[in-house]
Parts: sequence; C-alpha cells; structure tokens
Amino acid sequence: MCGRRSLLAALCIALSTMRPAIAAEPVGQAVVIKTEVTGQGGPIEVNTSVHRDERIRTSKSGLGQFLFRDGTKLAVGWGSSVVIDKYVFDDSQSVRKLTIRAAKGTFRWVSGNSKSSAYQILTPAGTIGVRGTAFDFYVGPDGTTAVVLLNGAASFCGPGGCRQLQQRCDCVVAKPNGDMSPARRVDPSVLDTLGNPRALPFLSGNQRLAGGIGMLGGCNMASVAPERKDRARPPPAIEPAPQRQDPPQKQAEPQKERPNKPDKPHHERPHHDKPHHDRPDHDRPDKPDKHDGHGRHDTDGKPGNHGEDHRDHDRDHGGNRDRNHGGDRDRDHDKDRGRNFHRGR
Repeated sequence: MCGRRSLLAALCIALSTMRPAIAAEPVGQAVVIKTEVTGQGGPIEVNTSVHRDERIRTSKSGLGQFLFRDGTKLAVGWGSSVVIDKYVFDDSQSVRKLTIRAAKGTFRWVSGNSKSSAYQILTPAGTIGVRGTAFDFYVGPDGTTAVVLLNGAASFCGPGGCRQLQQRCDCVVAKPNGDMSPARRVDPSVLDTLGNPRALPFLSGNQRLAGGIGMLGGCNMASVAPERKDRARPPPAIEPAPQRQDPPQKQAEPQKERPNKPDKPHHERPHHDKPHHDRPDHDRPDKPDKHDGHGRHDTDGKPGNHGEDHRDHDRDHGGNRDRNHGGDRDRDHDKDRGRNFHRGR
C-alpha cells in the first residue's frame, strides 16, 4: 500500500515537472509591440517567443502583432485577452491544429501555410471557421461577436446556426444566446450595434498595423475614425482668394528696378538737377544783362527775344525822337537865317 502511494506521488511530481516544459514550447514570436502587452512570463517585447497555452493580454492602448511558425499572423488590439489553446505541429512549415480562444477584444487574423481545416477560433458566441482567410473580429464584454471578412471565405457557427461569409466586407454579428444577424456588407452602424465606437479599430483606422497585415481593411469604415474626419476638413478651406492677390505682386515687380536709377553718375543728371551754385543766372539777380532773356518768348514760341524786342523798340523810338529834334533845330535855324536876311536888306 505504501509502495503504491509512493509511486503515485512520484508520478504526480513527474507530471508537474513536465507541464512547464510543454507550456514553454514556442509556437511563434512577437513582431510588433506597442504600449503594453503581457504574456505568461510578464511583458512581451519584440522578438519575444509566445508559447502554447499562453494567455496574451493588451492594455487599453496596447497592440501586439504575432507571427506563428506556419506563417499565420495574428494582431491583438487594445483591451484584448486571447489564449493560444492548441498548437499541434505537422512539420516545420505547417501545423495540424491551431486553435485560439478569444475572450474579449479586437483581432485580425491572416491564415498561414497550413490547411484551412487546421485553424479554429473560439469565441463566447460561437466558432469562426477559416477557409484560407483574412478577417477582423471583435468580442465584446458580454460575449457579442462580430466578424468582417477581408479575403477568402469564412463561416460562423453558434447556437442559432451557421452563417457563411463569402464576399469581401461581409459581416455577421452574433450573441451568446444564439441571436445572429444575416451576412451583409459592413457599415459604420455596426459600431452602434456592438455598443462600442472603438470596436473594429483596424478597419476604422483608430489603430494602425505594420507590414502586409496592415494593407488589408477599408470596407468604408475609415470614415468613422476621428482623425480621418479631421483630415477631411482642410480641402473646403482652400479658396481662390490667394490667387486674387497675384496682381498686386506683379505690380510690385517694377519697384525692384527703381533703386538702380540713382546709380547714374552725377554729371549725367539733367541740368535742373545741378546745385544752385552752378547756375549763374540765379546767383546774380541784380545784373539785368543776365535776366533780360528770362521768360521771354518770340512770336514763334522760342524763348529769349522778348527783352531784345523791347530794346529795339526803345532804340526805334529814341532815333525818331532824335531825328524829330534835329528837324526842329533845322527849322529854327532856317527861321533865324530868314530873319537876319530881312534885317540886312
């Protein structure tokens, strides 16, 4: 009896020592880490390995991108919790089974090199079946789950049945009680249905992914991102008003040439620009011979003859007066001669 007990104790010890070794088996690694992402051993950093049965958590602003050994990519957005539930190797390039259990949060999945039947994603509302696929999914606090297809095909099965997602941007919303929407194209109203404007952040642009996994998305959900709305405001602010200011700028160009004009030598300036000491006409106003022609005009409009005309006019009058006085003297002399003649007789 004692031997059996000792044997059981030994087996328990052996099993307890083997479990950490199994849990420590790496299945992938972190390629992008933002803010705070934690695993079983504490904070996860870039190039840190992730293991089977490890729970990965992100903070309210955290983001982690992981690459599994078969090429499968998983993005874990803010406020998320997910466990790598099963990971069974087939060979170095594929797996027989890869199952993750998403408790809450936002995710993006891109299948790797393994068969589609090898992948399975468990949520509180049902199971996502992968068909060589890329899709986003969200799990709310109450277990409500939304799946948006980005590439390939997928299915969602829950208590209420199954829905097939076959076209890009097809969306299904399911609840743990079995309620499930038909597959239809996703639009911003799905955020109201989920009761969380931060749901599906990789589609809305509220969280951005790096690498090829970030190239997927769209589905007209980017318009709900606050920063996208802000970016859409500048185009209406562009007005043709700046173009109307172009003519004043063209008128201002000739002013650039004006400072070059005063650079001419002093002797090339016009006569009226010379200093007053160079003008003898203005320095000696008391000499009439220098101002006789100032402001004079001929009948032909040429200046400088008006004073000469006056002098000629005076000379003419003076000569006539002299001639007249001379004639008067001659007549008086003749009269005196006549008187003397009569007196002599």
